[in-house]
Amino acid sequence: MDTAPQTAAPQAPPPVVPRAMPAEVRDYLAKFDFNACMACGTCSNGCPVTGTPGMEGWDTRRVMRMLALGLVDEVVASAFPWLCTGCGRCSQACPQGVDIPGVMGHMKHLRERDKVPGSLHKGMANNVESGNNLAIAREDYLTGMAELGQEMADDDCPGFYVPVDRQEAKILFFPNSKEVYGDFEDQLWWWRIFYAARENWTVPSEGWEAVDWALFTGNYDANRLLAKRKIDYMQRMGIERMIMPDCGGGSYGCRKGMERCVVEDPNNRVGYIYLYDYLVELIRDGRIRLDPSVNAGRRFTWHDSCKHGRELLRHFGRGFFEEPRWILRQCVDDFVEMTPNRELNYCCGAGGGMWPMPYEKESAWHARHKFNQIRRTGADVVVVGCSNCRDQIMKRIPKFYPEARYEVKYIWQLVAETLVLDPWAEAEAGRAQAEAKAQWERLGVDLENQEY
Repeated sequence: MDTAPQTAAPQAPPPVVPRAMPAEVRDYLAKFDFNACMACGTCSNGCPVTGTPGMEGWDTRRVMRMLALGLVDEVVASAFPWLCTGCGRCSQACPQGVDIPGVMGHMKHLRERDKVPGSLHKGMANNVESGNNLAIAREDYLTGMAELGQEMADDDCPGFYVPVDRQEAKILFFPNSKEVYGDFEDQLWWWRIFYAARENWTVPSEGWEAVDWALFTGNYDANRLLAKRKIDYMQRMGIERMIMPDCGGGSYGCRKGMERCVVEDPNNRVGYIYLYDYLVELIRDGRIRLDPSVNAGRRFTWHDSCKHGRELLRHFGRGFFEEPRWILRQCVDDFVEMTPNRELNYCCGAGGGMWPMPYEKESAWHARHKFNQIRRTGADVVVVGCSNCRDQIMKRIPKFYPEARYEVKYIWQLVAETLVLDPWAEAEAGRAQAEAKAQWERLGVDLENQEY
């Protein structure tokens, strides 16, 4: 007689019962060609999120099938849309061209605002209310601009100051709140370029935030509001062009919001230029001079930001691939490519708000490809054009991959460090100092009594 213990047969998972998708969700997803999905799985094969520890069994194909079966609530409640960086590798490979990042963005939109992970919703609300993600007070912002500008003038840029609310400026520049709050000296790179080029530029006194966390949280109304704020300021001040914010999400979000504003009213169209085109323009026109010999003996590589490249190309017809490479070659003698690159490049893992969200380990898993790409180049310096990419590659990747050995520089930092700087003549510097004194008095900033 067989007395061996009997094991119960494994239970099959319950069958999925399709549900009708809410009409408003179905109609919105139709904008992203959702119904064209063939469930082929190409998106999952190209997605760095696939296989994320803790998300076993989840991938892009599964999420798309869940949505097709009406399981919208289950997707919205999951972490998957928030782990999606919106890098666009899925749509780049999709044979039907489905805008999968757009679908994931709408899943974020459907999440209740008080359940948005981490600080993203709070930062976005701060921006709407105070004009920046960190709710930095106007007085503190202006005082910091005045003090840091004075230090730069005293160092090696006589006559320099940060022009605020300058009427009819040629260039409008938006700071990043993390630099205003803590990474103060990261602002100097652009300032040195403006100084060397003798640019007629300005920053706003209010509503100056470069980063658009409304895009990261799927908040369509706030995305439009932040773009309209920039449009209104430019038109009120008679400004010629704005430099699109360096943050990939900031520039892409601004472009999306502006597109919506122009559709609503063609009079909302304003001039803008991307940072790459602006730097190319300055170099080619001879407004700044560079000495690549200062970078001799070091190898440099370039990281293609998803939102500056692949996603801009797909949605607006032009991504920035060759321009940054041309700029680098004016600055360095030893440049090597990552593989793959350009449209096929891997995301660093910080996009879609992943840098500030509470998914550090997941973001580091996403970054495994980027770490290996960099390591294979043997580069001493990784050059980037996005603040989130920079923080991820400089801070998070070395934390999780200790063998990472490289320095990270913004492309405008590299340009600023390669500048042949000609200080302004005494008369020119004197006129600028008088302008600065009048400006800070008008804005209520007393530099005489500041300690720095």
